[in-house]
Amino acid sequence: MSQTPSNVLFILSDEHTRDVTGCYGHPFIKTPNIDRLAARGTRFDAAYTNCPICVPARASLHTGTYVAENRCWDNAHPYDGSIRSWAHRLRDAGHHVMSIGKLHFRSADDDNGFVEEVIPLHVVGGQGDLLGLIRAPKPADRGGTKDLAREAGPGESTYANYDRNIRDGAIQWLTQIAPRQKKPWCLFVSMVKPHFPLIAPQTFYDLYPQDTLPMPRLHGPQFEPTHPVVAALRRCMNYQDGFTPEKVRIALAAYYGMVSFLDDNIGKILAALEQAGLADTTRVIYSTDHGDNLGTRNMWGKSVHYEEAAAIPMIIAGPGIPAGHVSKTPVTLVDIYPTIIESVGLTPDAQEQNLPGQSLVQIAQHEQPDRVALSEYHAAGSITAMYLVRKGRWKYIHYVGYAPELFDLQDDPGETRNLGTSAEHAAIVAMMQAELRKIIDPEAVNAQAFADQRAKIERQGGEAALIVRGDFGYSPAPGQKPVFATTLEA
Repeated sequence: MSQTPSNVLFILSDEHTRDVTGCYGHPFIKTPNIDRLAARGTRFDAAYTNCPICVPARASLHTGTYVAENRCWDNAHPYDGSIRSWAHRLRDAGHHVMSIGKLHFRSADDDNGFVEEVIPLHVVGGQGDLLGLIRAPKPADRGGTKDLAREAGPGESTYANYDRNIRDGAIQWLTQIAPRQKKPWCLFVSMVKPHFPLIAPQTFYDLYPQDTLPMPRLHGPQFEPTHPVVAALRRCMNYQDGFTPEKVRIALAAYYGMVSFLDDNIGKILAALEQAGLADTTRVIYSTDHGDNLGTRNMWGKSVHYEEAAAIPMIIAGPGIPAGHVSKTPVTLVDIYPTIIESVGLTPDAQEQNLPGQSLVQIAQHEQPDRVALSEYHAAGSITAMYLVRKGRWKYIHYVGYAPELFDLQDDPGETRNLGTSAEHAAIVAMMQAELRKIIDPEAVNAQAFADQRAKIERQGGEAALIVRGDFGYSPAPGQKPVFATTLEA
């Protein structure tokens, strides 16, 4: 169906768990602006990241390729501009394509495709998290994990200030630059909240009194992960041991407050779009790079393929988009590339026709019950490759060299019953594994990831040098220096 080209306002957050959003059914989170966006557009209920950690997820989003293809395996293999992105494609066709905020690529000195990068956040020193390269036979211990609980609470942070600057930059661009554009434009607004540290501005923290908050699901000693791959990752990413029950509720209040802070900033940006007279000619996309476990299964952060970390909000609204619609078709971040180029009026070329993604506009208009979503993880804490395959009601998690997990998300949306070794479900497991192998060779990709990571370890001086360097918890906002932590004795 031919449609009039539109502008694109693409708003991305960082680490926003799908179900901590009003329109996705959360019982008390306050996200009125995201909810209104969903009400006037299409919400995707089976949306996933292509990798539940920042750098690979953003490389897949930008290039429309799976991690297995772009080889941005982890937070030490950042995108460097060498693979064509949707930003390159738009810019080269004469469209104004602008970035404001977090990119998490290698460097602003690379040609990442944008006409301009305003206050970009890239990986530390052009290198990123080198410690996470050490995965076998045992992942390297992390030095700063207890900081998550210690820092949690109300207050100001460099991330909150950074998001305000991103918001204000977006408002300025929409009101002063966008109205002057002759061709459809694309503005990428990429904020860092609700990524940890778990510190929420006081006004938003106060929206969620601690004594009213339920504890996380599957939380407590009896829910420690038993799958050997997940258990190894839990030991490496050992945030939980810093938490008391009181601190858990403080952390949850902070996370919920950060989500509402994010929503407030989104509301101000959408108001500026409306005031500029551009709402009727602009498609708005909202999503995030991955979720957060938030204490479920005694895990915090991301890095696993359970719904808390791997499922993401995905919403699109604007001209040509069904209003008030909920799509059940599985989608992922690689679908952003074809969505943006179609929206501005470009026709996919031969290279783009071979990309795995499909326009969200088309998916919103036509359900595809047999579509398959793929996510991968080859990064910090993982002793082997981890793959997620979603098809219909079934979610399959494949661990190279280990037993799989299978969940029936229709009957068990909380993923409490692993059917992966059930004889009764052997045919489903075989079917889902076959779907994975149609897309990639899991063993070959696993071997390639380890080989690339080993080569980078050696180029950086070996494992001992990376352990001495330590880890820095999270990438600092522009102007803030990273604070390294190490597990070595002083």
